[in-house]
Amino acid sequence: MTESKDIFYFHLLRVVAAFAVVMIHVLGPWRELYGVVPQHQWFSATAINAVSRWAVPVFIMLSGALLLFPSTPLNAQRYLQRRVAKVVVPFLAWSLIYCLISGGQSGDWQHTWDAILALPKSPSWYHLWFFYDFIPLYFVIPLLGALLAKMSTEQIKLLLVAWLLLTLTQWLRIDTPLRINLLLYSGYLLLGWFLHQQRQYWRWWLGLGGVMLLVNVVGSGWAAELKGGYSAKYMSYKTLNTALIAAMVFVLAQRYGYRVSRALHRPILSLSRYSLGIYLLHPLLLIPIRPIDNGVYHWFGHPLLAIPLLSVMVLLLSWLLVAAVSKIPIIKQLVP
Repeated sequence: MTESKDIFYFHLLRVVAAFAVVMIHVLGPWRELYGVVPQHQWFSATAINAVSRWAVPVFIMLSGALLLFPSTPLNAQRYLQRRVAKVVVPFLAWSLIYCLISGGQSGDWQHTWDAILALPKSPSWYHLWFFYDFIPLYFVIPLLGALLAKMSTEQIKLLLVAWLLLTLTQWLRIDTPLRINLLLYSGYLLLGWFLHQQRQYWRWWLGLGGVMLLVNVVGSGWAAELKGGYSAKYMSYKTLNTALIAAMVFVLAQRYGYRVSRALHRPILSLSRYSLGIYLLHPLLLIPIRPIDNGVYHWFGHPLLAIPLLSVMVLLLSWLLVAAVSKIPIIKQLVP
């Protein structure tokens, strides 16, 4: 098989997932505006949210596809230095940076100290929650790789089905002690590895994901009408609907990514390289944008235009800033 680092669809997936994450954060304030803004505007923002929730799962699936090597012996020291530290160090640094920003925004530096003390339990900024669930997965990967090395293809399929059923219990909120984040997110590692290795089922993934995408859009509007406000019923990263949509996106990039114009390969590879830094930095650019009352969203006339266009602008500016920071000694470690 081609060396994973040379597979273009991985890079393409990183870029589209990064864009989807930025878009989720750009549209975030709209969730609280049910009944405040015209309904067509609110439902437009909600629909964009509903079709973007695959972004975080795809990042985890990429880690599974890239890092699960069942037949390769593990070098623990090399793994900790090259993989784990590369994520942990910038996460800790940016956590402190956002603690300082939150204190500056509030005008109370005691708030900064309180945020620092709270870091073991809660993120200092809304997007950093991801690392609290993602970093532990680096310690699951070697164990899962060893398990896969002992399993047959049919046993792996059964394990994947079991995980999908677990995501269904999460969606239906059926009580079970297995509904813990570590297991629910670890399944995405397996899913990404499986889709990379077993490509003959692509039609099933496309069909199921397409159905769930429609369910997400219609269901989110329906749930909001019933509740009289934003409902997260179809927005979880850990439920069956999102898992199937994420699989669909993964397979689409896998099968059709090669059709992307060669002229776009270079910027896509660069965006992919800096995707972690973009994830960490982009909320800084959203600080002046997210307050609805400042009117930025209304410059574009409608959320269907404002959200994607602002997302493109934030993504590209973040890319430029991260690329610039990456050339500065010492602090380049902030944007690996």
